[in-house]
Amino acid sequence: MIDLGYSLSTRFPDPPQTDYRSVGARALRHDLFSGDVHLEADGRELSTAWGWVPVLDFAWALCDIVEELDRDPAGPRASRLQQAELDFTESADRLRFSRRFNWVEIRADWTEAPPVTVRHPELRREARDFLQDLIADLSDLHEGFADNATVWDVQARYPRVR
Repeated sequence: MIDLGYSLSTRFPDPPQTDYRSVGARALRHDLFSGDVHLEADGRELSTAWGWVPVLDFAWALCDIVEELDRDPAGPRASRLQQAELDFTESADRLRFSRRFNWVEIRADWTEAPPVTVRHPELRREARDFLQDLIADLSDLHEGFADNATVWDVQARYPRVR
């Protein structure tokens, strides 16, 4: 079981004059919504504690990575190792993902904690739920956010799965 969550930083608030309805993809992904991400699986935690992680970018990139790990035509029967990395803009640290068959190992550079292992379909479901929940929360917090065309695009690209 994997648990994903986030907290927004009070140290790095978004500029008050931001027009969330028209802000571009780069700003949405890299300049706004700083905080920390929480990732736990098998009782082990690979969370950040920096306060500056672009939370929307993390959720979006995680969904991209889950799909990247699923490009082998053999799907869950693929014995070939498939790898991807999620890098953090202001740091050399990375989350490293390795998939073989239907299992994904997730390792964090910033901790000595052992990697966590989850089933790929579960990671896909949880990543998409995390993204959709985050978008809903940000829509409640920021007027116009839900009307942003980039937000519509990412919502449509990564719908919830059951």
